[in-house]
Amino acid sequence: MGKLSKLAESLTGSEIVKLGNEISRRIREGEKIYNYTIGDFDPAIFPIPPALQGLIIDCYQKGYTNYPPADGLVELRSAVASFVAEHLSIKYSLTEVLIASGGRPLIYTVFKAIVDEGDKVIYAVPSWNNNHYTSMNRGVHCMIEAHPENNFMPTVTDIEPHIKGATLLCLCTPQNPTGTTMQKETMEGICDMIIAENRSRKGGAKKLYLVFDQMYSLLTYNGVVHYNPVALRPEMKDYTIFVDGISKSFAATGVRVGWALGPDFILAKMKALLTHIGAWAPMAEQKATSRFLAQKGEITAYLSNFKNELQQRLTGIYEGLTVLKKKGYGIDCIPPQAAMYLAVKLDLKGKMADGKLLETQRDVTAYILGKARLAVVPFYAFGAGDDSPWYRLSVGTCVKSEIPEMLGLLEEALKQLH
Repeated sequence: MGKLSKLAESLTGSEIVKLGNEISRRIREGEKIYNYTIGDFDPAIFPIPPALQGLIIDCYQKGYTNYPPADGLVELRSAVASFVAEHLSIKYSLTEVLIASGGRPLIYTVFKAIVDEGDKVIYAVPSWNNNHYTSMNRGVHCMIEAHPENNFMPTVTDIEPHIKGATLLCLCTPQNPTGTTMQKETMEGICDMIIAENRSRKGGAKKLYLVFDQMYSLLTYNGVVHYNPVALRPEMKDYTIFVDGISKSFAATGVRVGWALGPDFILAKMKALLTHIGAWAPMAEQKATSRFLAQKGEITAYLSNFKNELQQRLTGIYEGLTVLKKKGYGIDCIPPQAAMYLAVKLDLKGKMADGKLLETQRDVTAYILGKARLAVVPFYAFGAGDDSPWYRLSVGTCVKSEIPEMLGLLEEALKQLH
């Protein structure tokens, strides 16, 4: 086979895809798998809001099937600006809002617009795809290992030694894969550090920017509050690019409507990149979303039920795992905070199973899948070390009635270890 570009040759496969292939094989062979790996929603369990569905159908029937503007429909950008002003207490003009087909092309174009080859990118692990985006842009990885005692979030102390000369800092809260959030004091400290660093950069020096992924901002539980940098420190508006959309907060992952908020000169370059890529949200979905975001009563009712259903699943699994922990098994779990995820610890490496030693965390992953029929995603798939015993458990496809039997099978599997 011929040699390809350096980028193509350096791309690495997704650990999640590899695990997904194994799960699919087992399901095809007739096994019942409790598949909690998917960062998506089963539409039969979590449908999109009925009002949004009706509006999408209506827009297609009315023939909204042509190209949208490269930066998004004016009415959608206006609706997004009003929505974030109400829900997040931040104000953005139309030129500071950019629409695309979900969050991925926005994150990709943020990197392309800001990061040159050799630029330092700071991100914590575990986190979703920051390592891949940095590699694709030939940036210099500045990877911080986050810890459960800090909700798997980087702290000011973690970031401070690396901030000199950095071009981009990546934060996600509520976070994929951990389902945890950043505390107000930590967010304020990081903002103050960015502001001070940028004030120290003189002349034409490139600034340090923050890409802030808040796709799960509306999905918080148990009194947890989502904080954002611009509401806490208005000066951060000059240095922050938000990535957000309807994918997670409205279970609309396949509808593909996302938005970025940020300085207009950066968004203009991102728009130019999107023009060449063509990663626009479809016209009908944009029209429908613009109308849906104005329906405050529909949104309130939908989110109330949606969050309640997610929280019931997260709490039910958390309580069941806590019982197993109290029984002395190598299990731990962070209480539900946000999003659709639980951070679960399976500290089973070194145990014997069926006469074989679980030597690596991959052995643990395989054992739990094979014996308990439980599929969860190891944090090493999100950039953490290969020996991390932590996993992402997603409830997006979870059937509530199956939780007790899943926990029962897991306990039986744990009993067989010694």
